[in-house]
Amino acid sequence: MKRPEGYDRPPAGAERAAGPKTTAAKSAGAKPAAAKTARPKPGGRQSSGRSDHTNTEPITLPAADTIAPVSRLRAPDSSLSSAPASTEPRDSALTPAGARRKLRAARRARKLYEREEVRRFTWRSRRRRNVWLAALGTLAALVTFVLVGTFSPLMALRTIEVVGANRVPSEKIRSALDDQLGTPLPLVDFDAVQKELSAFTLIQSYVTESRPPNTLVVRVVEREPVGALVTESGFDLVDAAGVVIQSSAERPAGYATIDARAGVGSAGFRAAAAVIAALPADIRSTLDTVTAATTDDVTLTFVGGARVVWGSAEKSDFKAVVLAALIVSHPVGSVGEYDVSSPDSAVLR
Repeated sequence: MKRPEGYDRPPAGAERAAGPKTTAAKSAGAKPAAAKTARPKPGGRQSSGRSDHTNTEPITLPAADTIAPVSRLRAPDSSLSSAPASTEPRDSALTPAGARRKLRAARRARKLYEREEVRRFTWRSRRRRNVWLAALGTLAALVTFVLVGTFSPLMALRTIEVVGANRVPSEKIRSALDDQLGTPLPLVDFDAVQKELSAFTLIQSYVTESRPPNTLVVRVVEREPVGALVTESGFDLVDAAGVVIQSSAERPAGYATIDARAGVGSAGFRAAAAVIAALPADIRSTLDTVTAATTDDVTLTFVGGARVVWGSAEKSDFKAVVLAALIVSHPVGSVGEYDVSSPDSAVLR
């Protein structure tokens, strides 16, 4: 590779001329810069005595101990300069008492930390345990309440209250249930109660109600009489099911006689009883006889002799409304017969 032109080695005279300057540079403690000389080209012409090179002055660095540290060159912090300097020595000797205090404080801090960690990792199990404990506590309280209410003498039956009894004396019902007195309310034998009350034929149904701490309420529904049946000994007052409510030698006042040729259990009797039950109370009290040979030929007779052709027991409620309207417009005695077998087209005769 060829050197660029102008950088050939300088002649010997030039080196001698530059000698004192280099010596001066060495005396100053810096390394002299090496002068580049141009080499003569082979076969070429020698350059002139002038040399094209650059002389550099050495740079002298200050000593390391004369350079200020960076931390000393920083501006002082106003917030730090305003704080009072600590008067305690940094490297004060640790006494045995102080060491024990620090050890106890470290142990307490360690225990608190471990406790918090245990709580943090076991909160789900603790919550599940609390739920189970609450459920078991509730169950135990309920069982205790049931046992106390069942076997405690505070819940023993002392009073029997009868409601709805008119034809049946209330005293008879209470005396029939005296065997249950002293028994805790949850342990009352209701099968025995039913057996005792079924002996009263006038009681159609009943409902019992327990009133803690010691009262039993018996609500009675008595049978409703619908008419009287003619018998050899007199008259039997019966309800819609044919159950005899009362027997007497004379006809009961306010009740019509039922003429059912096939007997109490026949379809004619059931149809006649259904018709009487559908009539209003003011019309029922003026009836004299109800005749029903079959379910489709029910006939009513008033005390004055007027007749009502009723027909079957179907639509009895509607027929009762139509008959009441006809009696208002045509009172009993002014008409011989009311025909409501077809209630949409009633006929007066």
